[in-house]
Amino acid sequence: MKALVIEGPRKASIQEVPYPKPGLGEVTIKVKNVGICGTDFHIYEGDFISPFPLIPGHEFSGTIHELGDGVSGYEVGDRVSADPSLFCGACQFCLSHRGNHCENWQAIGVTTNGSMAEFVSVPLRNVVKLPDTMSFEVGAFIEPMACVVHGMNRLKLQVGNRVILFGAGAMGQQLIQSISRAGASELVVVDLDQKKLDLALQWGATKGILSKDIDLKLSKEYYPFGFDVVVDVTGIPSVIEKALEYMGPTAKYLQFGVTSENAKIQISPFKLYHKDWELIGSMAVNYTFLPAFHWMKEGRIDVKPLISKIITLEEVVDFLDKPKDPALLKVQIKL
Repeated sequence: MKALVIEGPRKASIQEVPYPKPGLGEVTIKVKNVGICGTDFHIYEGDFISPFPLIPGHEFSGTIHELGDGVSGYEVGDRVSADPSLFCGACQFCLSHRGNHCENWQAIGVTTNGSMAEFVSVPLRNVVKLPDTMSFEVGAFIEPMACVVHGMNRLKLQVGNRVILFGAGAMGQQLIQSISRAGASELVVVDLDQKKLDLALQWGATKGILSKDIDLKLSKEYYPFGFDVVVDVTGIPSVIEKALEYMGPTAKYLQFGVTSENAKIQISPFKLYHKDWELIGSMAVNYTFLPAFHWMKEGRIDVKPLISKIITLEEVVDFLDKPKDPALLKVQIKL
């Protein structure tokens, strides 16, 4: 079969690789759509935890092509998506509902071969059937939405919280919809791109601020006590340090954006102590794939407008090799 293989940092090509035959309790999926995630860029750059060689791709949808032994309840041709998380289920973290910190953590498309290929095999327990009303494009959004659900669970937003969010890309837009639905009183969104800010305003943001105007429009004169919640979705250290300046007393900070493994920021430990700050991380998916699926199935989150571009598998290498276009939201691969 045809697949995109990353052999090392910034070294990728389309190759013929063996078909992934399903094992016991597994199914092989014929891939239809794959979302390209910021993590895929980190993997390509070689600054993530992924081993090489690797077939990336952890946001996907498709149809069941082959059933492994022991599989029941599914048929060839079923329309599906799948949680890429591979938790062992037996370690102290899995047994205490912290599977994303599994001692033997693996993930399809991150540490094992993924969906930027014609076929991918996955455990049956990870599979979710898509209703006929849900397109393959939307089905490939369940995994990123599952990351958002985990972030929201970690944040424990309170009704009436005043929130500022940095980064209105595809993940940011899903968080904006979620935060506005969860009861934020004020939701200020900061980004480089006016079109992204306009979209954020459609989905519940109360104010959209261009990054270049932040010091003027978000000065101490207008926000003397900062915000109750600060969220970073950019993963850019300089933006993170700027975001921390807007934390008010007892504020929560959510690090949602993925940074380079070696990234560093400066923070005042005195302010952390004196202002009763709470710093929160949110790593990937933690038993949140099914809740995300239900939320999307009922139309609570709209992801269709987030697809900026659809490309072929052959175009992916060139896409990863170029600087990110800040105007793009989600780019998907169609197979």
